Formats: sequence, structure tokens, C-alpha cells
Amino acid sequence: MTKLALPEPGTPLCALDELDDPGAKGLTLGSGASRINIFLIRKSGAVYGYLNLCPHAATRLDNWPDRFLTQDESQILCGNHAALFRIEDGYCTSGPCVGKQLEAVPVEVVEGVVRIAVYPPARG
Repeated sequence: MTKLALPEPGTPLCALDELDDPGAKGLTLGSGASRINIFLIRKSGAVYGYLNLCPHAATRLDNWPDRFLTQDESQILCGNHAALFRIEDGYCTSGPCVGKQLEAVPVEVVEGVVRIAVYPPARG
């Protein structure tokens, strides 16, 4: 994976209470040529961040704003190709990109605010 051109660590993204548990939220960071689309997922108290880009066809995953999860909210869903990804690591388990992964965006929660964390993300 390549290192994304993300804002500085500590940059606030949203308040933690803006994310349902489980829930998802899409965000656009930067503008112009430096613009990137990401999304956040909250599940079981943990928050995960990913680039909003399907590894199969380089399209956004969401067809509707903030719609990134399956109906039962157990997996990430690509609305274009019906690929399924694990929430915890972005690994594709079903669909045209099986075996590939979403690109992680490092996030952390500090004092109730989801922020950009130091790259790479610490998981475990």
C-alpha cells in the first residue's frame, strides 16, 4: 500500500457521537488535486478509517451518502459491485476483488473526537 496524502496527525475529522455504533460516515478531505474521499466505520466501540475507493474498479463504494455497511451492519459493502469487506481490516471476502484490501486511513479517538492518527494505523 502507498502512503496517502492525508492531513497532519491530530487533524479532527468528526465528533465520535456523529457515528452510530455500528455506523458509517463519508468525508471529503482537502480540495482540488489534493482532495481525497474517506469513510469512517464505528463498530463495537472501535473506529476504522478507509479510503473511499473500491480496489476492483477504482470507484467510490457508496452509492448513497454514508451508506457503506451491509443491511445487517456486519460488513462493508461496495454499492457498485456488491463486494464485501471485513470492517476490522478492509479485507475483501466476496465479490470481484476477493483477496484485495481497502486502503486504511489511520484514525484515533481523542477526547471524543475522531482524528487523523500517525501513519500507519496501529491495529491490534
